[in-house]
Amino acid sequence: MTAHFPPRRPAERVAGTQAARRRHGAEARHLLTLLTAGDPLADAVIAELDLHGTRARKALDSGLENGLASLDDEPPTAVAALLRQLETTPSWVDPLMLHRGDVVSLSVPPTWFTLCSITSALAHTYASPATARQLARTGSPTAMATPRLAAAGVWARQTIRPGGLLRGGPGYLATVQVRLRHARMRARALKDWDTGVEGLPAGRLDLTRTWLGFTLIAFQSLAAVGIDISSEEERHLYRYWSYVAHLLGLDESLPKKPADHDDARRLQSLLDAMTPAPGEDSRVLIAAMVDAQARATAGTPGVDMAEEQLRFLMHSVLRRAFGAEPGLRLGIPVVSAATDLMPLISRLNRQARYWQTYSAASAHEARLRALRGPGPELRSTVLPCGTSCRRKAETDRPGAWAA
Repeated sequence: MTAHFPPRRPAERVAGTQAARRRHGAEARHLLTLLTAGDPLADAVIAELDLHGTRARKALDSGLENGLASLDDEPPTAVAALLRQLETTPSWVDPLMLHRGDVVSLSVPPTWFTLCSITSALAHTYASPATARQLARTGSPTAMATPRLAAAGVWARQTIRPGGLLRGGPGYLATVQVRLRHARMRARALKDWDTGVEGLPAGRLDLTRTWLGFTLIAFQSLAAVGIDISSEEERHLYRYWSYVAHLLGLDESLPKKPADHDDARRLQSLLDAMTPAPGEDSRVLIAAMVDAQARATAGTPGVDMAEEQLRFLMHSVLRRAFGAEPGLRLGIPVVSAATDLMPLISRLNRQARYWQTYSAASAHEARLRALRGPGPELRSTVLPCGTSCRRKAETDRPGAWAA
């Protein structure tokens, strides 16, 4: 079974295509095709789930957990094809790498991972006006901000865990769910998608943007608070996330598989050259996401910072991660020099990072701490704030961790 979508010409969802083609050549032409590219395997599975119902769902769930060979009955055609692709491990994958997990991300203190990596990755996704407009149609930005944060945080943490991407592991299952969720969004959106806006909703270009958000953009954000990684760590990071790209069905989508930040920046530059400026939907979604993260984090054990302080922190991080001009277009407020102590935070984190990775034992302990969850990395003395912050801190309202 295959899923067929009506052909759509790329137009309004991309900008500067002629200039991008002249500058980037074949890579730009390749990415332009992704605008109208869905995911044939995942799209066909969604069609089979709708057609066969419980039978297809049980086959899919069992096959994802235990493998295609474990199924007693012949599964639906599309389900079998998807499972076969997922279980065909690329030749370059080191099995030990999957057992160790994403050791680079695991070395990041959990609180900073959430406040920087998750927040910036979602902001990068929302910066696409087409994605933002589609998400804005699915519910109130304020009401949906917390569930989306939670879903992104859970997926990221399950994905980086040791053994998380092994077949049937939590990261493996969550990553395939992300892939199928995009396919479901495509199927639903096409029923009432504005035909005046050409291009396929929730296509491979959007998923590629999400992938870059959790690699390049996340670590640009972490670098803003002084958590840098070495060239060797970059290579480990992209090797691991290249397997995530395989599970997401992006093997054919990346013109050149990024091996480090420089490769990823070239891909990001190409995407930026072909993406229109963010609109009001993007700004509303990012503002709602920052507010939700501040509410969720304020008052959690070990984080003695009030909501306003956390908003200051995230605004400062996002503006450094994206740059001043893109930050302005995304509606990210400028943090005044009086309340911006990012240079101090960066210096302290760089010192802590040095000793944290000084030896194999200390690096191992850092990964264990990342698995255990958030710790007392942030203190209310880090950022000053006004009367409203102090009043909030005195209230000491407990909150739920967003991820």
